[in-house]
Amino acid sequence: MRDDGQSPVLTGLVGAGFVKGVGIVLSGGAGSRFGMPKALARDDDGVPWVQLACRALLDGGCADVVVVLGARADEARELVPATATAVVAADWASGIAASLRAGLAAAESVPAGGETASASVRSADRASGADVAVVSLVDLPGLRADAVRRVLATASGDPEAARHALARAVYGGKPGHPVVVGREHWRPLADAVRGDTGAGPYLRAHAAVAVDCTDLGGGDDVDRAGPGPGPGPGPASFPGRG
Repeated sequence: MRDDGQSPVLTGLVGAGFVKGVGIVLSGGAGSRFGMPKALARDDDGVPWVQLACRALLDGGCADVVVVLGARADEARELVPATATAVVAADWASGIAASLRAGLAAAESVPAGGETASASVRSADRASGADVAVVSLVDLPGLRADAVRRVLATASGDPEAARHALARAVYGGKPGHPVVVGREHWRPLADAVRGDTGAGPYLRAHAAVAVDCTDLGGGDDVDRAGPGPGPGPGPASFPGRG
């Protein structure tokens, strides 16, 4: 969902409200520049990036998390925490759009809070119990839960209104993650994305709110592995959070 577009920036927090969010971690790529799929990467303390991503989303206010896998999915699945649901984008090699579509489709069937949706809930079109999806990338090992919380706060208040929300974090004026997508946008967005073109054009066309997270840091994606030895498959490439 990377993009270079600009939007008016929201710098303050919005009052809290009971809006249910499901996190989506996009981690299906082969990581050709990185040297291996980033879903297999770990920080210098040996913590898998995929676990850091899930932790940030959960600590930031998401009730559930979906992790979208692709390249070397069988190996990556072993690193997905029990608090998340792993799905595989069968056409992951066609680009990030495939992973986003798979994540949004899975979000519709993941009950918020780990509960099984009742028939009455399903009949009300709340099968997943989620009003919004909060999309992030596995290669943001420095992403802070505070950033998730801040962007998610733009959709707080009325759950029905939240279902129409669109917002994304910006860092130093550059669009980044997480991205909040209200439920009413899930299917239109899935239909709109293609290949390696993510949600950027859709977000611009629908005037997504830009939420300034510059002060929080952690918005830089990691494209190349660093020298750290770290345990587990492949090189570690990001220092531990401490």
